[in-house]
Amino acid sequence: MNNDTYKSGFVAIIGRPNVGKSTLMNHIVGQKVAIMSDKPQTTRNKIRAVYTSEEGQIVFLDTPGVHKPKSKLGDYMNKMVETALREVDVILFLVDASEKLGPGDEFIIEKLKQVKTPVYLVINKIDKVHPEELLPFIDRYKDLYDFAQIIPVSALAGSNVTRLMETLVDEMPEGPQYYPEDQITDHPERFVVAELIREKVLHLTREEIPHSIAVVIDQMKPRDEHKTLIDIYATIYTERSTQKGILVGKQGAMMKEIGRLAREDIERLLGTKVYLNLWIKVKKDWRNQENLFRNFGFYGDEE
Repeated sequence: MNNDTYKSGFVAIIGRPNVGKSTLMNHIVGQKVAIMSDKPQTTRNKIRAVYTSEEGQIVFLDTPGVHKPKSKLGDYMNKMVETALREVDVILFLVDASEKLGPGDEFIIEKLKQVKTPVYLVINKIDKVHPEELLPFIDRYKDLYDFAQIIPVSALAGSNVTRLMETLVDEMPEGPQYYPEDQITDHPERFVVAELIREKVLHLTREEIPHSIAVVIDQMKPRDEHKTLIDIYATIYTERSTQKGILVGKQGAMMKEIGRLAREDIERLLGTKVYLNLWIKVKKDWRNQENLFRNFGFYGDEE
């Protein structure tokens, strides 16, 4: 590595909910650091993922999907997006090739016009549309904003992601390597473990559950000095007792399935066997109580 020409910088990924931001970031770093779900507003924190090559290092911020807030937590998530736009070298505006340009995209573009940061239009899910449909799709966006680059990709299949990364590294200023080359996120393991549990709840439960839950790791420690087994005690908080009943399931079946799927992912993450103990508690209206959602691990950069 030639340190004289080493490049590094920060990139924010922004877009409407469910356009594939977390999928793209996980593909780039080669491991799950952000949870994936077909339900919108899955990402609540700015997930930092780290991509390192011989030429440079890029730190990605996967911001929450921009949406009309319905709670104080929603306001907080939108504020995090605006903060991210001010602190990066490049913004990736991710859109879904199979979805028409809508009011949500126009709202984001108006936000982008307020910053001086270069913006790439990254058109995701190109595997879902015919190539001839791409040019008129691109033209509609070009009429609204002067993008620095326009790059079509498929985050799920990995199509054209290499070109995107090469272009991004070229765009970065000369700078230091911020993180060790084998580090892919700056979040502690506890955070990622909690997110993996939350992902399973999102995957398995009905619409009334997803945004009403938070997961807190109460304890996480090796059972012995050789770390062949890690004990994890976690609490799933929800807002209503009826939701608790759904999460427990008939004879505890839902809770067992959440635990089984989460444990498999956590064992892959940690590279060791895991004993996972899950509890469910009700905290009414926690999303509108800032002291509660901050205690539950929702945070951002302070103003």
